[in-house]
Amino acid sequence: MMKQSLASIDIDQILHNMISTNRWGTYFGVSQKVLDQVWDSLTSPDGNSVTYISMEIAADRDAFHPIKSRLLDLDITGSTDPQIDQFIKNILYGPEKIPNYGGGLGVLAGDTLKSFADCRIPVVGVSLLYRHGYFSQLVDSRIGQVSWSSEWRPEKNPSIYALHQPDDPRSELRIEVPFYDQDDRVTNAYARLWMKMEVNNRLNYFVPHILLDFHTDESPQWIRDAAKNLYDSSSENTKIIQRRMLGASVIPAMKALGITSRTIHLNEQHGVAVILNQIVDRLQQKYGEDYTQRTSDQDIFEAAEEVAGNIVYTIHTPVKAGHDCFDKNLYRKFVHSFHHRILNLLAEDRDNPNNFNFTLFAMRVNRTTNAVSRLHKEVTQKQFPEFAEKISAITNGVHHPTWISDAKAELFDSCAEFENWRQDPSVFTNGAALFDNKRFRAFLESAWKKDNFKLITYVNEMLATHRAMMQETWIDPPNFLSNLDDREARLQPDTFTIGFARRFSTYKRADLIFEDIEELLKPVLENNWPVNFVFAGKAHPADEPGKALIKMVIDVQEELYRKSNGLAKLVFIPGYDMAIAKIMVAGAHCWLNSPKRPLEASGTSGMKAALNGVPNVSIMDGWWGEGYHDGATGWKFGYEDPVNLDTLSENRAELLYAEDSASFYKLFAEIIDNFYNPEKFYTFIDKAIMNIALNSPRFNTHRMAAEYLARYNLDLPGPLAGKMERLKENYDSDSE
Repeated sequence: MMKQSLASIDIDQILHNMISTNRWGTYFGVSQKVLDQVWDSLTSPDGNSVTYISMEIAADRDAFHPIKSRLLDLDITGSTDPQIDQFIKNILYGPEKIPNYGGGLGVLAGDTLKSFADCRIPVVGVSLLYRHGYFSQLVDSRIGQVSWSSEWRPEKNPSIYALHQPDDPRSELRIEVPFYDQDDRVTNAYARLWMKMEVNNRLNYFVPHILLDFHTDESPQWIRDAAKNLYDSSSENTKIIQRRMLGASVIPAMKALGITSRTIHLNEQHGVAVILNQIVDRLQQKYGEDYTQRTSDQDIFEAAEEVAGNIVYTIHTPVKAGHDCFDKNLYRKFVHSFHHRILNLLAEDRDNPNNFNFTLFAMRVNRTTNAVSRLHKEVTQKQFPEFAEKISAITNGVHHPTWISDAKAELFDSCAEFENWRQDPSVFTNGAALFDNKRFRAFLESAWKKDNFKLITYVNEMLATHRAMMQETWIDPPNFLSNLDDREARLQPDTFTIGFARRFSTYKRADLIFEDIEELLKPVLENNWPVNFVFAGKAHPADEPGKALIKMVIDVQEELYRKSNGLAKLVFIPGYDMAIAKIMVAGAHCWLNSPKRPLEASGTSGMKAALNGVPNVSIMDGWWGEGYHDGATGWKFGYEDPVNLDTLSENRAELLYAEDSASFYKLFAEIIDNFYNPEKFYTFIDKAIMNIALNSPRFNTHRMAAEYLARYNLDLPGPLAGKMERLKENYDSDSE
C-alpha cells in the first residue's frame, strides 16, 4: 500500500481514534465506534450472531498485521501520550508469534475469522490458550525431529488482551467449569479469559477471538497440566480433559461476556461438549433442579432436536485418527452421570459399543453438516451413510490478503482490473482478460522472480546459520548441504523449485517422489537441469511413523545430491510456521501435494500457492479435484480410483507408492522441460494467470464465509447481504 502524506493527516487524531474501551478492557487498533458496533451486535437480544468454536485458531502477526501495517504506513513510531506510546511500541516491537496452532485446521480457523472481519459479519471465535503452544521443532540429521516445549506469555503479546471483571481492572475475568468424578462429586476448574482482536485491513471492524486459559492457580494441577500443550496425547485422560475444557467453557464464556449468539459453529467435533451443556440447559428449564430424576429418554431426544437447530458442524477429515472416540468408563471419570446418560443415547458407536464416538454425536445433533470439498463430501457420505442427506460441501478457502505475497500484491494494486481485490476477490476473474497482455505477463514473471529470490535467500541464510551451529551446539542440522562449503551448497534463484510443506502424516506421503531416485533424476541428468526441492512440516510428537517420514526426507538428501552430480538439492526447513509458509507458497515454481486419494479432505496450502499464481502438481484429491480445471492451472498425477470405503486404508502396503510415484516421474520430465525450454516456458505463465483468474476468486475464505452465511440464517443489512450474495455467486461448492 502507498504511504500516505504525513502533511495531509492529523496523526494525533488518528492515534486517539485507535483507542477504545468497554467494561472488560482497553484496546488499540479500532475506534470506540467500531468496538461498540461489534459488541452491540454480539450481545443483541435477538442473538443475530455466531459463536465459532475451534480447538486451534492461528493468526501469527508476521503473516498478517493490519494495525502494525497502518502504523508503518504512516511512519508512526511513537506518541506523546504515554498510554498510546506503549501500545505503539508493543505493536511495532512486541512478539509476533502466537504458537496456539498445529497446522491446517488452526490456520483455516484464523483465516476464516479474518474474512468474517473483512466482511463485517458478527462472529466471535472461541479456542483454548496453550501456555506451551503446540511444540517447537528442532530437526537433527541423525535422530530426526526433536520436540520441545517453549512457554510463551500472552500478556507480552501486543495482539492479546487480558479481560477483567466488568468495570474492575484489578480483577481478572474468569469462568468456572465443573468436572465430576464417578460419584458425581464436583471439582471446579477456572479459566481466565483473553481476547485477540482479528482486525480487518481498514481497521473498521474486528472479530473477537476469546482464548480460554485454564493454567490458573485456582485450577487443580491435573487441569493445569492438560492446558499446557495443544493436542497433548500423552494419555487418553488428557485428551478427554482438553476436549471438555473447550466445549464445556463456551456457554459460561458467552454468559460472562453477554454474548447471545443463537448459532454455534463447531469447527470439527473437539468442542462438542457445548451440545451437552445446551441439552442440559433446556432440560433444567423444563423440569427445574430435579431434572435429572424427571427427564425421560424421549425428553433428551426432544431437547437434542431443539439444540440441533442451533448447531452448524464442519467435519474436516476422513482419517480415523481425526475422530474422537473415548472409552465410556474412562470418560465417566470426568463428567456427571446425567451427561453420561445423554451420551449413551446420542454418542453411541454401534461398531464399538464400549466407546463414545464424538463425530457421530456431532453428526446427530446439528442443523447442517458440511465436508470441506466436493470429494470429501462424497467420502463422508459413504463413511456416515445414515446422515448422507444432511451432508453438503463447503470447500475450504484461504484468506487472500494474508497469503498473497508483497510482490504479487504490488502487481495487483497496479492493475485496474483488480481494483479493490483485498475486499472483493471476485475481481480476480478479470485476470482472464490479461492472458494475452504482454505487459502483465512480464510483470507477473518479474514478481514471481522476486518471490523466488526471497525464498532462496531465506534457505541460503538458514543453511549458513546451520553451518555455524554445527560448531556451537549438539544439534547436527537437518541438511546435508550444511556440511558443504557455502559456494557448493548455495541454492541459486531461478532454478526450478518444487515446494512441499504440510503435516507429516503417513497418508500425505511426503517421501513419495523419492521412491525411485534414479527415475526421478533422469530428466535432470539427461539435460543438465538443476532442481531444488524445498520441504517443511511437522509430525505430531506422538506420531512415530510421521516422524520417520521426516527422517527419511533428511536421509535421502546426500544420495540425491551425489547421484545428480550436485544438480538436485533437497532442503528441509525446520520450525514450519505461517511466516515460512508464506515465503514458500509464493516462491516455489510448483507446489507439490502427494496424498493417497481420497484421504486429503481439502489441502489449503495448494490454495495459497494458487493465489500467488503458482501451479500445483498434485494428486486429484481434496480441493485439487475442483481447482485443476482440465490442466489450465497445473498438473495432476496418480491413480484416480473410485471412492469407496476400501480406499480409506492407511496401511503402508496400500498407499500406492509404486503406482503414484511412477506417474509423477513421467509428469516431472514434462514439467521441468516446460520450465527450462525457452519455447515452452510460456506454459508456466499461462497456468499462473489462470490460477489467478479461476482459483483465486473461488478458493478464498471470503467466498467460504458467504457460503456459511446461508447456513447461519443471520439477518444482515441489505447492502452487506447483497455483497455476501455476490461473493457466494463466485462458486457453489455443493454443485458438480
